[in-house]
Amino acid sequence: MTVALILLIAVAMLVLGFEMFLVLLVPGILAKMAFFDRIPDIIFIQKLVGGMNHTTLLAIPFFIFAAEIMAHGEIARRLTEVVKRGLGRLRGGMGYTTVGSSMAFGSVSGSAPATVAAIGRLLHPELLRSRFSDRFSLGLIVSSAETALLIPPSITLIIYGWLTGTSIAALFAAGLAVGVVLALAFAALVAWEVRRQGIEVVVDPTDLRQGWRSLVAGGWALGMPVIILGGIYSGTFTPTEAAAVSVVYALFVEMLIYRRLGWRGLMEVARESALLVGVIFLLLAAGSVLAYIITVARLPNEIIGFLNAHDVSVIQLLIVINILFFIAGMFIDPNSAQLILVPTFFPAATAMGIDPVHFGMIVCLNICIGMITPPFGLDIFVASSTLKRRVETIIAGVWPFVAVNIVVLLLVTYVPEVSLFLPNLLDSLGH
Repeated sequence: MTVALILLIAVAMLVLGFEMFLVLLVPGILAKMAFFDRIPDIIFIQKLVGGMNHTTLLAIPFFIFAAEIMAHGEIARRLTEVVKRGLGRLRGGMGYTTVGSSMAFGSVSGSAPATVAAIGRLLHPELLRSRFSDRFSLGLIVSSAETALLIPPSITLIIYGWLTGTSIAALFAAGLAVGVVLALAFAALVAWEVRRQGIEVVVDPTDLRQGWRSLVAGGWALGMPVIILGGIYSGTFTPTEAAAVSVVYALFVEMLIYRRLGWRGLMEVARESALLVGVIFLLLAAGSVLAYIITVARLPNEIIGFLNAHDVSVIQLLIVINILFFIAGMFIDPNSAQLILVPTFFPAATAMGIDPVHFGMIVCLNICIGMITPPFGLDIFVASSTLKRRVETIIAGVWPFVAVNIVVLLLVTYVPEVSLFLPNLLDSLGH
């Protein structure tokens, strides 16, 4: 009865619009008071503060700051121009450019909302000029930004690695592979739309000189993903060190090479970044307390016992996990979904023989779907605010992409090699 009352309070707080960190924190405190009163209060303080005291998490503020610098500067536009000159020569090239640009920007930001805002401002008018419908264009922009959650450096994967102790480098390699698969699936949907609408080429394929000029002009911008990914996979940087290097590089390029960001602009970027970082770390602190309560209550052990007692198969478990993450993503933000469900189900998943990296890709893809799924998909509202479009119009445009996501999710869930072949390959080359 007490457990049901605590869950009811948590749901009521969510429905009433309480801040998400309170929705995570208050039930943990109530559970402690009701069931674990012997635990000293100081332990909760230690979990609040100590839960964030992890070197891995330093990558988050660095990557967010670098993403904001690039979004307010010139790097995002020049990356997009390079991709446009390469893919714009195809029929419906602006559709492929949107997917490719989202991957490129995601590879230096790690943030889906930042990708929606930056790529949306640049490419939404271009998509409309290319004869894509407004609804399809909005759905494509919102959905393509999901690749930022998969393509390194993904903040979502950093949080998953922190929660589970999984190698960030292995998660980044798997995320790169799955991100490419998802992008190819979106490209297939673009190709279908191009044939259906009879969309033609909008970039002169014979203008090689302009393409070369765009490549030269975007050279410094292209250096960012090369430094981040090359540094991590060559062993030169840890992911956290790569995050710090990305900030230094972004500042150098935007302030000294492109000269599009001054000191006043930098202060504004720092302010916005600090707000974003503060929100994320409040959630992480509250999530640390909730994860501690879940562990002390032995909930993962109870789940493992239930699975063994009822002879639940791996396939059945994965179906349940996918459904729970999908539903959670429809109502709460991705980081909160991870903080609630990953500590609960990760021990059961690994006990059933599921690889931690594979499980991470399943979690991340479900979060991707949640970011674009009504009623509270975050990227939908970011696009509405940035592009001044009605939420209903954007929702109508994302449904075909949700269907594509589900197909890719099923592929990744039941064919582990999609997630694991690249980490295993890099591991074998390293040895």
